[in-house]
Amino acid sequence: MGRLFGTDGARGVANVELTAEIAMKIGRAAAEVLAKHSDKKPEILIGKDTRISCDMLESALIAGICSYGADAVTIGVAPTPCAAYLIKKLNCSAGIMISASHNPFEYNGIKLFDKDGYKLPDSMEEEIEAIVLDREEEIPLPRDEKVGFVSNKHNAVDLYIDHLVATINVDLKGLKVAFDCANGASSHTAERVFTRLGADCSFLSHQPDGVNINDNCGSTHLENLQKYVVENKCDLGIAFDGDADRCLAVDENGEVVDGDKIIAISAYDLKQRGKLEKNTVVMTVMSNIGFYKFAEREGIDVVATKVGDRYVLEEMRKSGYIIGGEQSGHIIYLEYASTGDGQLSAIQLLATVKRTGKSLKELAKIMDQYPQVLVNITVSKHVKENYMNNKTVACAIKEVEKQLGSDGRVLVRASGTEPLVRVMIEGKNIDEITKQAEFIAEKIKNL
Repeated sequence: MGRLFGTDGARGVANVELTAEIAMKIGRAAAEVLAKHSDKKPEILIGKDTRISCDMLESALIAGICSYGADAVTIGVAPTPCAAYLIKKLNCSAGIMISASHNPFEYNGIKLFDKDGYKLPDSMEEEIEAIVLDREEEIPLPRDEKVGFVSNKHNAVDLYIDHLVATINVDLKGLKVAFDCANGASSHTAERVFTRLGADCSFLSHQPDGVNINDNCGSTHLENLQKYVVENKCDLGIAFDGDADRCLAVDENGEVVDGDKIIAISAYDLKQRGKLEKNTVVMTVMSNIGFYKFAEREGIDVVATKVGDRYVLEEMRKSGYIIGGEQSGHIIYLEYASTGDGQLSAIQLLATVKRTGKSLKELAKIMDQYPQVLVNITVSKHVKENYMNNKTVACAIKEVEKQLGSDGRVLVRASGTEPLVRVMIEGKNIDEITKQAEFIAEKIKNL
């Protein structure tokens, strides 16, 4: 992980950690690095979610881009996967998405994508980082007609909606579905997508005001959606996060169907239809043990990567796999998208429900989920970087692993985007693993 860019771009509290000055420098450095790696004048696409700070950061990025002589293309409020899709569709040199995903509104982030809509390689991020953080000398800037300009292409979002709708060949008539848009980017697209596919739709948390994004709604707060689905007798519910690159579902009884289960349903469906490329799914080390048991039973191979959808995507691209993702709801259908896409994932899930004639509750039974406890510990930067070198913490982890044996596992890792260390334990007894997780967490807190 770099000094500026984590596993999912640069992120921090807007106007405190992620300032307009930093954004301008990132824009200028991105333009410089892209110009060096390209034989044409860079044209950089910019999308944003609904946070109040997005306009400020967008303006700063544009200033940086244009001051170096590159051009900026703005698409307005749009999901992250929409921005990634339109980079290639509009023949841009690269793209930037302004979003802090599932985080509260006071945070914001800057994600960089290459010309094909994939997250920018680490090597290029490191070049940009070095320019922003290390270079002291002033660079010569263009003048007169060589200064960059801005073009607004907000209607281009329609191209993305057309693309999503075309990914299935069944209509969704007869399905009653509730969608929680997290007061985020999908508030601008979900209604157009899912009503066009024929579903009977209801929309919750779809009136963003700049500060209500992810506020007790969306994929990190499912309670309102669960209640709505049950009370209104919906077939299922879908919840997106702030930038709509992930989704979770709830069945007709309000039970949560997480990313692991959604991927299991899709992988099984793809295999049944002879479309599971290389008979393989790519997951992360955080995926539930139950997923591996399901895959073994159904004769599906699983490749596990580090946590982070960028690592899942790297493995998929390298080896030619078509589906992968995370328990959190980042699901990548590489046939249709270059990044995780919540609305695309929802479309594929709804199509499976409609095609099979089975309820989501019935489909989700394909995978038994082992109890899982996750404890997040807020830590300093020093502790985040060095906790695994502490003998007390290491011994605590080994002790719990010995207690669990083959019936569970321990995973302790630092968050790639937040000042947290996460302790995750899976096992058969929820009370026991809760105590074990708290035991390890206490050792980390003591640091």
